[in-house]
Amino acid sequence: MAPYATVDDRNAIEAEKPWEARNTPTTMYQFLAEVAQKHGARPAVSYQITSGPGDKAETLTWSDMLAKSTQAANMFRSLGVGEKDVVAYLLPNANETVLTLLGGSIAGIVNPINPLLDAEQIASILRETGAKILVTLKSFPKTDVAQKAAEAVALAPNVETVLEVDLNRYLSPPKSWIVPFIRPKTPVSHNVPVLDFNREVAKYPSDKLAFADSKGDRVAAYFHTGGTTGMPKVAQHKYSGMVYNGWLGNKLLFTPEDVLICPLPLFHVFAVQVVLMAVVASGAHVVFPTPAGYRGEGVFDNFWKLIERWKVTFVITVPTAISALMQRPVDADVSSLKVAFSGSAPLPVELYNRFEKATGVTLVEGYGLTEATCLVSINPPDGQKKIGSVGLPFPYTEVRILDCAPDGSIKKECNIDEVGEICVYNPGVYPGHTYTEEEKNVGLFADGKYLRTGDLGRLDSDGYLWITGRAKDLIIRGGHNIDPAEIEEALAGHPAVAMVGAIGQPDAFAGELPCAYVELVDGADVSVEELMAYAKEHVHERAACPKHIEILDELPKTAVGKVFKPDLRKRAIKRVYNAALAEKGLAAEVCDVIDSKKRGLVAVLAPTSEVNEVEVEHCLGEFTRPWQWKS
Repeated sequence: MAPYATVDDRNAIEAEKPWEARNTPTTMYQFLAEVAQKHGARPAVSYQITSGPGDKAETLTWSDMLAKSTQAANMFRSLGVGEKDVVAYLLPNANETVLTLLGGSIAGIVNPINPLLDAEQIASILRETGAKILVTLKSFPKTDVAQKAAEAVALAPNVETVLEVDLNRYLSPPKSWIVPFIRPKTPVSHNVPVLDFNREVAKYPSDKLAFADSKGDRVAAYFHTGGTTGMPKVAQHKYSGMVYNGWLGNKLLFTPEDVLICPLPLFHVFAVQVVLMAVVASGAHVVFPTPAGYRGEGVFDNFWKLIERWKVTFVITVPTAISALMQRPVDADVSSLKVAFSGSAPLPVELYNRFEKATGVTLVEGYGLTEATCLVSINPPDGQKKIGSVGLPFPYTEVRILDCAPDGSIKKECNIDEVGEICVYNPGVYPGHTYTEEEKNVGLFADGKYLRTGDLGRLDSDGYLWITGRAKDLIIRGGHNIDPAEIEEALAGHPAVAMVGAIGQPDAFAGELPCAYVELVDGADVSVEELMAYAKEHVHERAACPKHIEILDELPKTAVGKVFKPDLRKRAIKRVYNAALAEKGLAAEVCDVIDSKKRGLVAVLAPTSEVNEVEVEHCLGEFTRPWQWKS
């Protein structure tokens, strides 16, 4: 591993040779073959369906991974999947999920789909990607994935074959005996052949591909962006971007002796492009506990014991999971732990401090996005952690802070500590072709090269990147993107509603929660309770349903009549922060929310003579938005 503490370390890595001269694998098959040759007998992936520290688990070595991924690729190719055809999967975490991901990207283009979406959204993604094959779950207790899959396939005529994974094989008696008798019924309204994944894959050779591997770099994965309404945005990932993400993990973080625990879903770029690609590159070992990861039964309660069981060195986590873990004692030997890597959403300062104090483990925060095949920057593992920043850009990643015109032309480059739009280029960016729909790429690239992230931020004098807000209106709930338009369109359908503004209000656990402000039609009369009930019925995505609705006499508007959301965000910050202070009985309140050029929206507190400043700091440190005392 290379030391990574400062900008000089990054520059030294880049100075060794250009990225193109790194001689990295060109295809996924080459990538897997290389790690199997080096580390074939070492453990690669472990999975346990239940969370107990002594529960049954299945471990695949790197030789197993290559052989079984080869079988899966051969099966997909025999089912008609060419290099430009799509294998979609709608699966919880399991070893079959990993094999579908790798085998699908060898044979064609793999398309992970979030199983928490509803059937209409899943069908929309299947149609958008033109998926030929869907790998999904065989009906299983306590999950409706199989039922949603059947409904979605009926709405996606392009799907030619369904392959089912039966999780019952991971259970031990007597549970495994009971499952066949209590499986939920799956009404099927399509005529697509349904095959057993493991039975089919066993028919194919494991020692070599039965077809010619790709001759060079190509699109190998489609990832849909979160919080979709109607037709989703689907980002294209090439082999080169996937290998780049893996190379970073190998170069800067992991050795073959490392063990990662990753209770994140394998439909998300963090688990796939950051974690799985990094273990492929390094030969490290990754553990996936339970089908639902952190949401799995008993995972939080058993988490520290799982670390002791597997001798975990790296925890892969997100702020919501850290918050839940800090409500439980560290009740096991976690001396093997070296680093915890947090991503997907901003990390509150108080949570950062609490985790490091409880575990004695360094917590490293990173930044990435689906459109860039993920990784952009990291608080350097060996260097200064600037809490609240997302660290230094990775080697071979260019970050520019720009003021762009809608067509992507650059109006100006921002100075040090001046806020503008974060624009990035690295081997994970696919200029001009980020999305499958060409029209969605129009204006997406500054100077035709740098991906416009839609995030606002600044670079400080040490080269650290700070995110101050979003040019986009996306609400990020626990790392899940929610389009406010979904909430606004739903509530606007109520006959009493004239106009809606949906935003993300601060939340100590999820980072943000959806919240809506409503202006009524003249003379209309409706209660907040009625609007909440209407939203629950008409907002498709459960996570997008607003947690707070407020009726205003008039919504703040721009000169052209659009809802002015910064004013709504200020209102929400003031309300939420004051409620948190009042709940803890602290004699302070937010008197104003100002717009700082460096820090974004900042809550300003009016102190009183009896205020306990340390307790206020702990209270508001639970949130990601900054605050300050009134001068």
